[in-house]
Amino acid sequence: MKKEFKVIAKIIQNNKRVLDIGCGDGTLMEYLKIKQKNDVRGLEPKKNLVQKCISRGLSVIEGDAEKELSQFPNKSFDYVVLSQTLQAFLYPESVLNQLRRIGKQTIVSIPNFGYWKVRLHLLFKGTMPVTKNLPDEWYDTPNLHMCTILDFVNFCNKKNITINKSMCLTNEKISEITKKNMKHKNIFSQLGIFLIQ
Repeated sequence: MKKEFKVIAKIIQNNKRVLDIGCGDGTLMEYLKIKQKNDVRGLEPKKNLVQKCISRGLSVIEGDAEKELSQFPNKSFDYVVLSQTLQAFLYPESVLNQLRRIGKQTIVSIPNFGYWKVRLHLLFKGTMPVTKNLPDEWYDTPNLHMCTILDFVNFCNKKNITINKSMCLTNEKISEITKKNMKHKNIFSQLGIFLIQ
C-alpha cells in the first residue's frame, strides 16, 4: 500500500463511516474496511476500476464527483477522502464545498506542483515535467489546476476553512507542515495531505 494511504489510514479511526472519492482500484478502501473495521463507500468515474472494486467486495458506485456529490446527505460520513484528485476537477472549490458538507471531516491530498524538481525541470528544460506524482504528459494529464502546498493553505485561509492537520510526503518520508516550515515544505515536498473541517 502507498505511503500516502498509510498516512490517511492513520488519521481515520476505527469503526467510522468513510467515503472515498476517486477510489481507484479500492486499495485504500479495502485496508480501511478490513484492518480498521470501517464502513467504507466509494465513488469512481472509471468503469474498469469500479469493477475491480466490486470484485474485491467493496461498495462502489460509478459516477463523476462534480455531478454526484449533491445526492449525499449532510454529514452522512465521518470522513470523506479525496486523494490526489482535487486538481483534476473543473470546479475544485465547488467539489471541496460538497466534501465538507457531506463529511464531518475531510482528508485531501494534492501533488505539489511547487516541488523543487518540478520547478527545476520547467526552468532548465522548458517542458512540463513527468514525475512519480505527476506521471502524465501535459497533453494527456487529468490535472486542470496546478496547485502547490502553499496555494492550498492560502486557499483554505481565504475561504475560512479550518486545517486540523497538515502533513507532507517526500521520498516516502512523512513530516508535519507548520507555519514556520511552510515555505521549506512547499519547495521540498512531493505531496501534501490535509485534514480539514
